Amino acid sequence: MKKYILLAVSLMSLASCSLDYDPVSDYSDVTEGITEVSADVVFKDKESIDSYMVSIRDAFKNSQEHWYLDNLLEGDTHADNAYGGTTGAEVIPFETNSLDGANSVLTRDWDRHLATVAVANKLICHIDDVSDQVLSPSIKGQYVSEAKILRAMALFDMVRLWGNIPVITTVAGTITSETIEEVYGSYFPTQSTPIDAYQQIEADLLSVLDNQYAPTNDVNDKTKLTKSVARILLAKVYAEKPLRDYAKVIKYVDELTSDGFSLVENYGDLYEMNEANTDAKFRNTSESIYEAHFATGNGNWVSWMFGRNLINWDENFTWAKWITPSRDLINLFLKEGDTQRYTQSIVYYECSWSNYYSSSNYPFMYKLRSSVNSMIKFRYADALLLKAEALIMGDSPNLSAAAVIINQIRNRAGLANLSTSITSSKEAMLQAYMDERRMELCFEGQRWFDLVRLDKMTEVMNAVYAKDSGRLSQKQSFKEINKILPIPQMAIDSNPNLVQNLGY
Repeated sequence: MKKYILLAVSLMSLASCSLDYDPVSDYSDVTEGITEVSADVVFKDKESIDSYMVSIRDAFKNSQEHWYLDNLLEGDTHADNAYGGTTGAEVIPFETNSLDGANSVLTRDWDRHLATVAVANKLICHIDDVSDQVLSPSIKGQYVSEAKILRAMALFDMVRLWGNIPVITTVAGTITSETIEEVYGSYFPTQSTPIDAYQQIEADLLSVLDNQYAPTNDVNDKTKLTKSVARILLAKVYAEKPLRDYAKVIKYVDELTSDGFSLVENYGDLYEMNEANTDAKFRNTSESIYEAHFATGNGNWVSWMFGRNLINWDENFTWAKWITPSRDLINLFLKEGDTQRYTQSIVYYECSWSNYYSSSNYPFMYKLRSSVNSMIKFRYADALLLKAEALIMGDSPNLSAAAVIINQIRNRAGLANLSTSITSSKEAMLQAYMDERRMELCFEGQRWFDLVRLDKMTEVMNAVYAKDSGRLSQKQSFKEINKILPIPQMAIDSNPNLVQNLGY
């Protein structure tokens, strides 16, 4: 049995290599050395730790495919904001509700989120082994905090997608016939319940806030994993059912305000180009909490997937794009008279395909409009609206205070305050709140998770196909069990301790 397990692990290691994913350099007796008792040295000195921190700090930037592109499939196309856009088998099931464990997007995301967790764990588990005196307690505290935020980000995305996930906080030891029983669980982890996953995320983030050496908000560089990133994640965590605590949502949003975050005056400042169309108009705005930067000449490729790259007008514009804005979303913008956010979120071009609209006037997602625009992962408007949710849905609803926040967001977009007929009704306020989040945060991977969190997924998604004439036919109705997605079959095949989610 041990021989077969050792062989399986070897095959898994070979299968895990991917030419389209930048591998993280690993330790070995060549790169780091061995101890006197022939144990691998993970980090031999401060220089090796400093070098490794590059992989921690660039994880979001270098993982744009699953943390940005796929997130929009899962958050917008699987909801009512967008169509798949292209005809690919990996994309369409998100639109038609026909996902299964063979979907390549879900397989990619499962593997890469776990790889991110492994990157963070390596530093968290081994930084104390470094004897280099230059690696001071302040540096250790800073580095561990950044790694814990990264791990929490990956686990948070995973638990919202799949519910029951492996929560891994250790680094697997060398597997031999002598150590197989000891390390078996590390190589073939079981799934934790959502409550256990959320508690680990919570513990990581709270430890960051308690760490005096954790980085704080830097107004000149929003690419850093700071205490402010921990706070927005905690606000999101406490809005979710397993740990729902709306008082804590309000607490951490208020702390973000104290950190210095505020709405930019012009919504377009978050996404626009400069006048010459050669670079992003702004980076590191007062509203951005965490983002990835891309320099001219060395930008991101994800912009190719949504529309035109305004830096290079005809670059990769010969094939149908992903995340096509839905008629249902467009109709909401028009009904609300929301011209500002509509034109900043959706743009129309002539193209050579007509999958969902006439090729002469085809809509495209417009929030990442060039290879140098920042990818914004978290921003203050999202946090403010979560506070409004807490004020509406908490044990002691405060509709007037929630209305102040929603009106602040609306006024920035040039819209009038909510009417008293809405602000006096909890049910009407909840609908107004959800509409506001939909318009404000469309194409930011939020909508599906909003519907699930507020128990609106089955109601909204089973109705949208009848009122949205452009949406491909629904393959099966949405049920409560569809709040979480199928575990990738390749992961189950590789790990006998994984169990498929109910209904898939």
